[in-house]
Amino acid sequence: MQHELLAGQPDDRCIWMGGPVPRGELADLVDAHQRLLESSGLRPGGTAALNLPPSLAYIATLLAAWRIGAQVSLLDHRLVPHEVDKALERLAPQVVVTAESATSSPMAGYARAAAHAAARSEGRPAATPHVLIQLSSGSTGPSKVIARTAADLIDELGRYAKLSEYPGSGERIVLLASIVHVLGLVGGLLHCLHAGTELVYPERLTADGIRAAVTASTEPTMVLGVPFHAELLITGGHPLPQLTRMVVAGELTRPWLPGAFRDRYGVPLGSMYGMTELGVIATDLSGQHAPAVAPAPGMSLRVADGELLVKMAASPYVGIVDETRWVDGWLRTKDAATMDPATGLVRILGRLDSQISIGGLKVDLTEVEQTLCALPEVESGVVAYDTEIEAYLVLQPGSTVSDVKSALAEQLAPYKRPRQIHVLESMPRTTTGKITRSRAALRAAASASPAAPS
Repeated sequence: MQHELLAGQPDDRCIWMGGPVPRGELADLVDAHQRLLESSGLRPGGTAALNLPPSLAYIATLLAAWRIGAQVSLLDHRLVPHEVDKALERLAPQVVVTAESATSSPMAGYARAAAHAAARSEGRPAATPHVLIQLSSGSTGPSKVIARTAADLIDELGRYAKLSEYPGSGERIVLLASIVHVLGLVGGLLHCLHAGTELVYPERLTADGIRAAVTASTEPTMVLGVPFHAELLITGGHPLPQLTRMVVAGELTRPWLPGAFRDRYGVPLGSMYGMTELGVIATDLSGQHAPAVAPAPGMSLRVADGELLVKMAASPYVGIVDETRWVDGWLRTKDAATMDPATGLVRILGRLDSQISIGGLKVDLTEVEQTLCALPEVESGVVAYDTEIEAYLVLQPGSTVSDVKSALAEQLAPYKRPRQIHVLESMPRTTTGKITRSRAALRAAASASPAAPS
């Protein structure tokens, strides 16, 4: 697979990271990092863990490890040492690659890093044929160890190639999503190398930094990120004639955002639905089906008992897992959904466990959360349930909790309304940019926030 990703004319520009990176230069970097990994003892069938910031060193090390024939685990560079140690204990890689030196700054889109490879005597060779190991984001609970084969990745790249509205040769993708996780890794890095699309890293992950990356070239450009990034872009700035669309994934988009984005830039805010286990599953790149999505090419979906199921040939999990997640060739997504039998369009309603009962009355917490987040008084928010419905939110300047309660009273029945409203200075997020749903993290953020206007 890595040979196909590096194929092409040596002078063709494949990446922009502070400057152009031609394919020939990237191939030379991969050669150098292959020698580094081999000198640390990595061999075919071996295992390596990457704990590097987004950088050319990261990309070259990943491709080099695959060229050797190793199984690669990806660790987010933002994990604290305790989290890294726990991950290494679970994964048992033979070689760990870290940043010997890294130059970056807050909100930087990438780093300048030098890779350091160290052997681990307690590491174990690969026990399965998988080439990629990822940890789930853990936004709703403990992370899972998810494994994918080269064939899995090639199949996903084929799905992207069949999406006519997804950028191809001669176009650009400005990548805001992390390449540690599936959206940025396959939908960004691997697709761009495979399709001849230029992958662009902004200097800074700010609204101005993203806009500068879009306007740095005249080629048609798509921005790929999470809904949080789209919300950044609709404030201020100037027209972007190169922008063809923005596509977001990772969490539900607030109802007002697609219209606001189109009004601001005159192009669609598309969406994708996927999982670490499978990659891209369904899309609406043009925004014409919102809030529904259509199955990606080759994907077979069905809804059973309100849950979305996806056809999958084998279980993607390794280690101790919930054996009910993959049964008889179907992966249970744990997402609530509906499917239109006439069109096959799917509407994702949120996590299946967001459906609760209050005094015998059914309440969909996703409905409550979307109603809350659509209020003009609310910048962002999460709705949770323990013994009662609670809301954690960031207020718009000048708004009060009373304003929120009054607005909710007009839109939700009393039994659906949050009993407690906690105002935060900012929403805690996972390393992928998703708002976390960990109650411990939300409560800690609430405790650390000053008293809000009532």
